[in-house]
Amino acid sequence: MLKPQPHIRTALTPLSWVYGLAVEFRNFLFDNGILKQKEYPVPVICVGNLTVGGTGKTPHIEYIISLLSDDYKVAVVSRGYKRKSRSLQVVRVNSDVKRVGDEPLQIKLKYPNVTVIVDKDRRNAIEYLLAQESELQPDVILLDDGYQHRYVKPSLAILLVDRNRPIYEDKLLPAGRLREPLARKDRANMVVVTKCGNEMQPIDFRIFANGLSLFPFQSLYFTRFKYNRLKPVFPSHNLESYRLDDIRKKQVLLVTGIATTKPLEEELSRKTYNLHTLFFPDHHFFNKDDIKTIEKRFAEISGDKIIITTEKDSVRLQTLLYISDGVKEKLFYLPINVSFLESAENESFNTKIINHVRNYQNNSRLSQE
Repeated sequence: MLKPQPHIRTALTPLSWVYGLAVEFRNFLFDNGILKQKEYPVPVICVGNLTVGGTGKTPHIEYIISLLSDDYKVAVVSRGYKRKSRSLQVVRVNSDVKRVGDEPLQIKLKYPNVTVIVDKDRRNAIEYLLAQESELQPDVILLDDGYQHRYVKPSLAILLVDRNRPIYEDKLLPAGRLREPLARKDRANMVVVTKCGNEMQPIDFRIFANGLSLFPFQSLYFTRFKYNRLKPVFPSHNLESYRLDDIRKKQVLLVTGIATTKPLEEELSRKTYNLHTLFFPDHHFFNKDDIKTIEKRFAEISGDKIIITTEKDSVRLQTLLYISDGVKEKLFYLPINVSFLESAENESFNTKIINHVRNYQNNSRLSQE
């Protein structure tokens, strides 16, 4: 989502006031028990944000899965943004990406033993999970992008903030990107500033800490993306993989359908002298015309060349039958992991998550162990 120009933001400000009144009235109803929140006998960890656009929710969800899945049965509940189905869907490794959404399928493919459910009604999804036979019920539920879904009361709320788009400098929709007023950050137990760069200085940390003005009970962390080896989108056509340092002399066409491309562009620009880009809307389902556009653009590039896309995009691309073999051989995705800027913060974050799950008093199954 592009940031409106200053004069457009000014013109949209009255609409933001109206939007803010509606959002705060809804929050008032929840805060005063008129609209009911529901708690559950298992820990429900919400990972969300205050803004529209990508803040890195899926990589952080995957980080928590990796942290917990060796010791606990983990389930993920997601809306399944831009999917073509309406009802509750249980995500399987062979699910149709259009029916379940790209990010839920990405999680399932990476963690086959984790239960992934998509449903716009998160409460219905959680109750579905808890109605299963005891051996299939999760020990912990991760609520993907559920910060505004207040019908569920999470046992722990993690708020993600994009370092490149500080929420304390933003405005409410439609003049800005905020879904809720800045004050609603106070519902979070933990705040994570994402997409940080290694160049951050102590003054940058203090600016964010001061701008966010968190309460003492809220913990603040800073993370960045760690880019791994390039992997083929179609292993049947190419088993080769690359380190990013291997692409220095290659011509690279970056094809993405994600909300924020800047961090990825900057990373690839440091690794190759020859970066070309072709961008589509976030969660875009590629059609035949899109593939023709990609293939035409790739054909116009000469020399030793490859196409790079994101892991999320690869989930949508690898189901398409009308991509030519020549492009399939040259198409790679770039996996990312979350990395904390400070090792002490990493240890603190891990400890808080594990202790929360372990000590959650209403989790009867865990307390009996």
